[in-house]
Amino acid sequence: MSAPRPREDRIAAGLLSMFCAVLFFTCIDTSAKWLTLAGLPVLQVVFARYFGHFVYAAIIYLPQEGVEAFRSRAPVKQFFRSLFLFGSTVCNFFALQSLPITVTTTIMFAGPVVVTLLAIPILGEKVGLRRIVAVCTGFLGVLVVIQPWGAAFHPAMLYSLAALVIASLYFIMTRMLAGVETNATQQVWSAGLASVALAPFGLSVWVWPQSNLQWLILCLIGLFGLAGHILATTAHRWADASILAPIIYVQVFLAAFVGIVVFATWPTVWTLGGGLIIIASGLYIWHRERRAAPPHTQADRSS
Repeated sequence: MSAPRPREDRIAAGLLSMFCAVLFFTCIDTSAKWLTLAGLPVLQVVFARYFGHFVYAAIIYLPQEGVEAFRSRAPVKQFFRSLFLFGSTVCNFFALQSLPITVTTTIMFAGPVVVTLLAIPILGEKVGLRRIVAVCTGFLGVLVVIQPWGAAFHPAMLYSLAALVIASLYFIMTRMLAGVETNATQQVWSAGLASVALAPFGLSVWVWPQSNLQWLILCLIGLFGLAGHILATTAHRWADASILAPIIYVQVFLAAFVGIVVFATWPTVWTLGGGLIIIASGLYIWHRERRAAPPHTQADRSS
């Protein structure tokens, strides 16, 4: 079994790699929303996203590593990591059916906030008063975005909140597996398990694409997923997570651009204001983690 590749100090390359990963993550969400608006069932789109991811990963990694790519050093943890990843994707894609892409993206930015909270009971991490305040501030930003008190609240936001919590559990499992698994095993397991679990549901509601463009996007969404996760993993091998954190928040601008150009939807003041609050709290938490944690702590992102 091949060993995980060692860390390298290549900050500039890491930043560029993370930016490209964020770009591909935006492509995933954009493709999912476009396909569901075109009439394809959500579960079909999620299945295509992971089955395509698995096929592309197999083409890349199996010639290099053979069946070793399927052998996990921590199969139980890897199973739950994969389960949380595709669970968050299902919820996120259902949310994208009804919500602007800027709203779902902004809510997901609260990931570091939720991870900090969950790390206390799951990882036994100690969190000081300042980070607790940052967590509360981050949740305030989420409330500003979803506005549960007003007419702007949409039930689909519950899907987005579920995606946020489940994705945060995925981040926790990724921390637990950092330095344990190879990139090949991570990709094959996460995409393969999701494909097997979703196949009965995705195929039972299958609707044949009505145009070549729909076929193209349905085939590309898996490639976007593979490319995004490979680039994100590589970026965290080249630079610390705290250095890469600001790049993640570029996605809010990419989502706003896509929303305007592709879906003719402008972000609201509430979305932008809540997003700024979430980003500020998230960056503060990353800053505190960078000061408290040992060098070369890895992380990952999902979609």
